[in-house]
Amino acid sequence: MTHLIALIDGSVYAQSVCDHASWVAKQTNASVELIHVMGRRGVGTEPVDLSGNLQLGGRTALLKELVDLDEKAAKVEMARGRVLLEEAKHRLEESGVATVTTKLRHGDIVEAIQEFEKNADLILVGKRGEAADFAKLHLGSNLERVVRSASKPVFVSSRAFKPVQKFLIAFDGGASAMKAVNHIAKGHLFKGLPCSLLSVGSETASLRDRLDEAAATLRKAGYEVDSMIVPGEPETVIVEKIESDGIDLLVMGAYGHSRIRNLIIGSTTTEMVRSCHVPVMMFR
Repeated sequence: MTHLIALIDGSVYAQSVCDHASWVAKQTNASVELIHVMGRRGVGTEPVDLSGNLQLGGRTALLKELVDLDEKAAKVEMARGRVLLEEAKHRLEESGVATVTTKLRHGDIVEAIQEFEKNADLILVGKRGEAADFAKLHLGSNLERVVRSASKPVFVSSRAFKPVQKFLIAFDGGASAMKAVNHIAKGHLFKGLPCSLLSVGSETASLRDRLDEAAATLRKAGYEVDSMIVPGEPETVIVEKIESDGIDLLVMGAYGHSRIRNLIIGSTTTEMVRSCHVPVMMFR
């Protein structure tokens, strides 16, 4: 791993994103690129019919004032973005990360990911953004879009950083789960950390074979692995395992089913990210 992208905003998760990015960078000797994306501003050129009673001169003056206010707001937003990036950069450099760069962008966050991820090995983002409803445990509005659109692994930071000493791989035998296993076996991020390899559901010969294969791959790479198949529902079993065993990070495949199916019955991925109090590293 040589290059990370860390997406930050003005939420309380921004510091956690920086701290997790610092941990990953120092574990893997990677550089970090901090990106803050400002949403598109809808300044229209067509006049807005604010009132049929306004005279032409008054209406024109009002529209000009609104445009001026919007331009001032845009400048304030840009200045705020620069401050966020500079503070984040300082935090990373103070923690010992050698190479940190920043980018401020207007537009859509998915377009920014598509532009910059080709040179990155990992994307870091906060679980919730500035617009999230914390009382209702709403996830950030852009989180699912980022994970679904990214071709690289996505690291979802929890609200506060905690050193990672033990991690769990939620293994369903699918392609994305095996991709996660191979990525971990070849990389340096989790070197020296004990690993729990967990499959949830009914045990079958096929699942047992794939689980044993995954465990063997990790052990060959030098990992201490505890593998198991536990009956039940993934959303419940995985959270209970994280809490009972003191797991610090969850690794899993992301959005293995169609968007239509998720809309109908929900998504294990979304539920895991919402319910877990630890960071989640996802592979597609």
